[in-house]
This record gives sequence, structure tokens and C-alpha cells, in this order.
Amino acid sequence: MDEEMMKAADRMRALCSRREYCVSDIRKKLDQALGRDKERVDEVLSVLVRDGYVDEARYAEAYARDKSLLAGWGCMKIRYMLASKGISDEIVRNALNGIDTDRAEVRMEKVLIGKCRSLKDDKDLRTKLIRFGMGRGYDYEDISRFLERYKVELNLRK
Repeated sequence: MDEEMMKAADRMRALCSRREYCVSDIRKKLDQALGRDKERVDEVLSVLVRDGYVDEARYAEAYARDKSLLAGWGCMKIRYMLASKGISDEIVRNALNGIDTDRAEVRMEKVLIGKCRSLKDDKDLRTKLIRFGMGRGYDYEDISRFLERYKVELNLRK
């Protein structure tokens, strides 16, 4: 490795020691640092993966957990976003299996109740809640169960 590659590798190690990154994110950063030289980028990236600084499975698990619990995203949106970063289906599936479904359901309910409050007396409340929930990545069946369970409290009509 030449000096420029060593500096880029050190910068990436520093970044990766602070938070998780996936291969595609680090590849973009290395492309910028090394002038889009694919061979040099691949060499630095392979060293980072070999040394454990970049791990797709670890990244996917952290991403799924954070987006589910903190951002209030559903599994469908998390799956789509991880796939868009080039992460394999098997790793995505394992990451989604690691999500606590009970906590995710409670989070979905909080998100939908919050949206319901902002819509208050809207005549299309049910439709808008479904659209909003699906946009957040929740499954239609889960949203429907929530709406049935809280129909009276939310003053929903079919």
C-alpha cells in the first residue's frame, strides 16, 4: 500500500471505530479519497473488512435495531433501505429477525397515535393513517389490526 492508501485506511478506521458502516458507504468514501481507482479502493476495503472494521452483518443489525426503535420504521422500509445499500438478503433477514417485535409494535402504535393527533378531525383519517403507516414501512395487516383495536378511541369509521 502506498502512503495515500495508508492515510485513507487510517481515516476509515477512525470513522469505523466511532460507528458502524457498510461496505457501500466506505466504498463511496474511499472513491473520493483515492480518486475512484477501483483496484486501490478494493485493496483498502479488503483490509478494513479483514481487520473487522467493516462488517455487513453487524451494520445491518445495528441499522435495523436503531431504525425500528428510534426512528419508528417498520420492517418493510428497513428491508428496502438495507437492500439499497447492497446488503445480501440473508444478512437483511437475520437483522430483521433480531428486532424485538413487541417493542416494534409498541413503537408503531406510538407513531400512528401521534399522527392521528396531528390529523384530529380529518374525514379521511383512516386512509391517511394507513398511507402514513405503510410509508413508514409497516405491514398493512399490522396497521389494520391497530385501527380495529383503537377504532373507538380514534373515532374511526369504515
